[in-house]
Amino acid sequence: MAALRSQSDAFAHFMPLATRWMDNDVYGHVNNVQYYSYFDTAVNHYLIQSGWLDIHHGEVVGLVVETQCTYHASVAFPDELDVGLRVERLGNSSVRYGIAIFRKGENQAAAEGHFIHVYVDRKTSTPVRLPDALRLVLEPLLVNNGENA
Repeated sequence: MAALRSQSDAFAHFMPLATRWMDNDVYGHVNNVQYYSYFDTAVNHYLIQSGWLDIHHGEVVGLVVETQCTYHASVAFPDELDVGLRVERLGNSSVRYGIAIFRKGENQAAAEGHFIHVYVDRKTSTPVRLPDALRLVLEPLLVNNGENA
């Protein structure tokens, strides 16, 4: 039984992304490991563009503790992509991001998954409460209002 594919309207934010020649594997499509790089890029791009994440000097940083991806259809260089982003859960110190890869102009996800960040103090690596400023940046992406802690 085939997994249901997410539709583009299920995502609150999109980032355009061009595939690269080096993303393809010997089978002529983007290698599975590259999708995780696309996920990481989309999340951090959003946080940097929103003005919240200072990758060099920020006191709080997100560490990846879990990722998952389901592949529905191949993409390959030179495909142009749109990476959909949403927040599925805001916890006390963690965020679960939902992410999907769409070929430009297509409404069904070619791949989709999630990415969980635990936010920690940069110096001690101990979990911290999500800063209010981060919550404000993430709330517009939130899709599961009933399941937040």
